[in-house]
Amino acid sequence: MTNTPTDLTAPRESPDTSNTLLGRVFEAVLFDMDGTLVDSTDAVSRSWRRWADEAGLGESFRGAEHGVPARQMIATLVPADQVDQAVARVTALELADTSDITVLPGAAELLTSIPEHRRAIVTSCTRTLCLLRLTSSGFPIPATVVTIEDTDRGKPFPEPFLEAAKRLGVDPARCLVVEDAPAGLEAARAAGCATIGVEGTHAAADLVADLVVPSLDRLRIAVQDDGVSFELLPA
Repeated sequence: MTNTPTDLTAPRESPDTSNTLLGRVFEAVLFDMDGTLVDSTDAVSRSWRRWADEAGLGESFRGAEHGVPARQMIATLVPADQVDQAVARVTALELADTSDITVLPGAAELLTSIPEHRRAIVTSCTRTLCLLRLTSSGFPIPATVVTIEDTDRGKPFPEPFLEAAKRLGVDPARCLVVEDAPAGLEAARAAGCATIGVEGTHAAADLVADLVVPSLDRLRIAVQDDGVSFELLPA
């Protein structure tokens, strides 16, 4: 398995079919949510900026680290005895702000083309927030959803993807993870999964994955008896 991203940003007449991930059969596909399936960037930024202002962090706060659980980020910003209160406040702000949350191009079509028993969402947010964002954007909710409440450690640790593979009854080495954040891709690699990075919240150069695409509408699923494989569509 190679961890060198495939650059799809340069103009080309036909898709690059040389990547070894393309055509490989996977038993399950595990999707990140924020930045991968739905665009919640503005809502997240507003909520965290408001909390940072309330907490008096000022210019020391450079924004939320995308793809990392809120508690892990907050623990680096406030004293230990303030973490629980801060997490509760950020969560309340995020639950109250669902404006501008939209489905990303090709995301719903790609996920719904995968059989139910071969797909999952794996997110660093809480279940309540996850379901609220999916519902607010009109995104179809799969049966298997793993949130930060389901594991002891979140991304960039492998536990969330290992838990999703376990729930689907598949070997993590036979899973493909679709992610937009370095922390999520790191977690996927640690779990032994193959990876597709999606540009958007991060540039292609920042995404260490087996394949990097500019958006999910460049991908198409081929369903087989023993799993699914990916095809790359022309730009």
